[in-house]
Amino acid sequence: MEALLCKKIGDPTVVPPTSSDDSSPLTLSTSHPIPQLNSPTAIRVRVKATSLNYANYLQILGKYQEKPPLPFIPGSDYSGLVESVGPGVSKFRVGDPVCSFAGLGSFAQFIVADESELFRVPDGCDLVAAGALPVAYGTSHVALVHRAQLTSGQVLLVLGAAGGVGVSAVQIGKLCGAIVIAVARGAEKVQFLESLGVDHVVDLTKGSVTESVKGFLKARKLRGVDVLYDPVGGKLTKETMKLLSWGAKILVIGFASGEIPVIPANIALVKNWTIHGLYWGSYKTHRPAVLEDSLKELLSWLTRGLITIHISHTYSLPEANLAFSALKDRKVIGKVMITFDDGNSARSKL
Repeated sequence: MEALLCKKIGDPTVVPPTSSDDSSPLTLSTSHPIPQLNSPTAIRVRVKATSLNYANYLQILGKYQEKPPLPFIPGSDYSGLVESVGPGVSKFRVGDPVCSFAGLGSFAQFIVADESELFRVPDGCDLVAAGALPVAYGTSHVALVHRAQLTSGQVLLVLGAAGGVGVSAVQIGKLCGAIVIAVARGAEKVQFLESLGVDHVVDLTKGSVTESVKGFLKARKLRGVDVLYDPVGGKLTKETMKLLSWGAKILVIGFASGEIPVIPANIALVKNWTIHGLYWGSYKTHRPAVLEDSLKELLSWLTRGLITIHISHTYSLPEANLAFSALKDRKVIGKVMITFDDGNSARSKL
């Protein structure tokens, strides 16, 4: 089968994965062994689409908290069709459309999972879109609904709002009835966020975040930000903390800026802030039922049109370096995907 192998730590955007140049950490294998069913309840899925997340990029760079032994096949959330089932499988049949997530392995034509880890993609739901759902939308759903318990009328501030998790946070925030403020960079991203019904968008290329948000809050007679959704970190975190109200909740999602922020404990004490670390993947070990309920609700929302997956770039597996480049260069609005067997590649929907 076709699979993308990470054989050493390095920048996945440096050279094409098919190149023999030793500077590339990635190698495209066209004859990698097809994974075999490893238990009576195992299912082999023919992958249709797999999503690129910032964590995948960091993992190949060796900067992610989980460092698998080399070589490994990167990849996390995916969708596809059931290709083979073990004798103990009762929930699925060959040909069923499914989606799921894994610690590794989705950047390949086939992946094996236990039937308990798979979710049936409902009829009428786009299969490629379903492959972008678990990690980004799962992260925001667990963060906002389960951890922050976001309610109608609260003010939600989303940093990095045009990225994969940012777009999902904006949509889920609006579904919860929150007043959503989004922060992004550039007119194109601002226009896209406005199309999602965001209440206020801050363009980082046009001045101060605090001044823009304070002006909006004052005009709406709002006391401050109740929930900060932060996948960015760095200086932006420090600046936006000035906007938080008494009793606010801070959701630490990631550090796309490359800088881990310092949240002063004394200010958190005085203002009664609650700081939630959100490492979504760890729920699979510690709270699997939360993930299961979350993804079931998200699939229901997707089928009913309550949320939409915006895929700005689609690539084939041999073009993985281009996909990582789009992610690294922040050209993506929403999600970037790798798809199999659709005859299309290097497409941009921006």
